Amino acid sequence: MGPPDTIYEDADGKVCISILHPPGEDEWGYEKASERWLPIHTVETILISVISMLASPNCESPANIDASVDFKDDYKLFKKKVMRTVRKSQEQFF
Repeated sequence: MGPPDTIYEDADGKVCISILHPPGEDEWGYEKASERWLPIHTVETILISVISMLASPNCESPANIDASVDFKDDYKLFKKKVMRTVRKSQEQFF
């Protein structure tokens, strides 16, 4: 498998996966056309991209800069904030 897809998550939890972006060149020049949607992608390749994001987040071009800084500079603080967010989300759901 090649390099991991560029995946971003913004402050409200939306996840952006390069292979789901429209085909062709990126208008901002961040992604190569080969990193974007191709008809060869399957549910499996998309799930692999999500798993890749969870296992190894891309902090080089994050949508949520604060989370990226905490992840790189103070992982303990990052983990604490994530746990707090998860609890809050669970309380809202249940």
